[in-house]
Amino acid sequence: MKIIASNNKANFNYTISNKIEAGIVLTGSEVKSLRINTGSIRGSHIIEQNGELWLSNSFIKKYQNSTDNYYDPNRNRKLLVTKKEFNKISGSIKQGGFTIIPLSLYFSNNGLAKLSCGIAKGKKKIDKRETIKQRDWNIKKQRLLKK
Repeated sequence: MKIIASNNKANFNYTISNKIEAGIVLTGSEVKSLRINTGSIRGSHIIEQNGELWLSNSFIKKYQNSTDNYYDPNRNRKLLVTKKEFNKISGSIKQGGFTIIPLSLYFSNNGLAKLSCGIAKGKKKIDKRETIKQRDWNIKKQRLLKK
């Protein structure tokens, strides 16, 4: 498994309750571009339209040797999930308070581009402070144990 891009702020801004793996519909030049690590999912989000999931605002740089004249690096890309997973996701979104966020973009062992998504709930400011305190305490604890 080769990780291309990850969303580092996801664990800080959200409490992730469930993780789902989804395939992505890409063009050939986009796959080649991702193989040389020119993709980013920072600031991207997943939307539901007409019973399908779409990855929105993700950046994949144009492949240098591509012949696409009108390439849009931030276009919406379709996500491939099973019907059971889609029903689970849409049910939790409609339930209220939950959202689906991209966590990491990677190539599987088969060579397929996959997106790891999380069903998450946004953290309040107080929860974020608690996360920072816990992280700082773990760092101090490791330093004390080293000595």
